Amino acid sequence: MSKKWMTWMLAILLVVVAGCGNANGNGNGGNSANANTSSQNQSETKKEVTLKVATLIPPMTDILELVKPLLKEDGINLELVVLSDNVQPNDALANKEVDANFFQHVPYMNEYNESKKSNLVGVQPVYHAVYGAYSKRYKTMEEVPDGSTIAIANDATNTGRSLVMLEKAGLIKLKEGVGIKATQADIVENSHNYKFEEVDLLMLARMLDDADLVLMTPAYANPLGLTPKKDALLTETTDSAFAITMVAREDNKDSEPIKKLAERLSGPEVKKFLEENYAEIAISAFE
Repeated sequence: MSKKWMTWMLAILLVVVAGCGNANGNGNGGNSANANTSSQNQSETKKEVTLKVATLIPPMTDILELVKPLLKEDGINLELVVLSDNVQPNDALANKEVDANFFQHVPYMNEYNESKKSNLVGVQPVYHAVYGAYSKRYKTMEEVPDGSTIAIANDATNTGRSLVMLEKAGLIKLKEGVGIKATQADIVENSHNYKFEEVDLLMLARMLDDADLVLMTPAYANPLGLTPKKDALLTETTDSAFAITMVAREDNKDSEPIKKLAERLSGPEVKKFLEENYAEIAISAFE
């Protein structure tokens, strides 16, 4: 066999061995595959978690938009689900269509749990929305005449909240011990002969044209340019039971994304935002 022929055979053999080495992952090709797999695993580890939160109106929506980029840093993609009434956010949460909601106080949540046999849980109080009594016709409670129509929320908790506020102001008297569970049937004294019209929370602002007095939270008064401090004829005292709270379910309240959301909603950024933008209508419910 000639020397030239032997050189060709050796070259072919080296090519075959190199090819087998790559196929078996022992060559550079194998190392590249391992590197790609490692990179893919790291990418999956860092993959964002999407957290859906149902809400209604400002300042709830504004606060959630504020914490959205902060949660992005935590690997959480916050998705706002803005709904149109004060029942849908709880229905969506109970039905696992969203992971949390942010629009209500705990007494309202408890009422929903009782009526729907659900297991919603208050996780993080965020701010106090001071209830107030507003009127287009009168500047003080002394001007409001006997027999006036007062519009109040029709859900059980906020009906009681409204009546308790009027009782504390000495305008009516309720059965002893009923508290925020009070209804019109619990009014034992009404010396001013007020008439009460119960409407949905979202309809209260519209009642300013028809009723003599409307009792509502600043979330519904603020879009009309009204605030508790400068416009309300009467306000309630700050009560932690009525703090607007982020709510989850019993089955996910301890999950890491929910804990992170609670942490961000009670962070210094939110406190500063409330002080700078909503000082007239909202007081932070956390230190």
